[in-house]
Amino acid sequence: MRTLCASTLIGEFFVIGFAGLVAMQLSGVPTTTVWLVCGIAMLVSLLLCGMLSRPGGVQLGWALQIALIASGFVIPTMFFLGAVFTALWWASVHYGRKVDDARARAAAAG
Repeated sequence: MRTLCASTLIGEFFVIGFAGLVAMQLSGVPTTTVWLVCGIAMLVSLLLCGMLSRPGGVQLGWALQIALIASGFVIPTMFFLGAVFTALWWASVHYGRKVDDARARAAAAG
């Protein structure tokens, strides 16, 4: 699960950075505010890559997905991209757990 979720978070890191560039040009939000918020979100996405195996790591990932969707109020395209990454996050968690279970069963069998 960790590999799939980390891949999704790295993709989000880049999307958040590009969204910051768009927000800087198209929104009325001051540049400092845009980069403060985007920088924190980018840092969170990177830190979450290392926290996925710890308790609460996946839940914090869900919180990041909600924040990504909510950023659509500043850049409307982010409603769509946030939904896409939320679907990717769900798939990473869901199928990643299935892969982990299959690996555990294979290791136990032999």
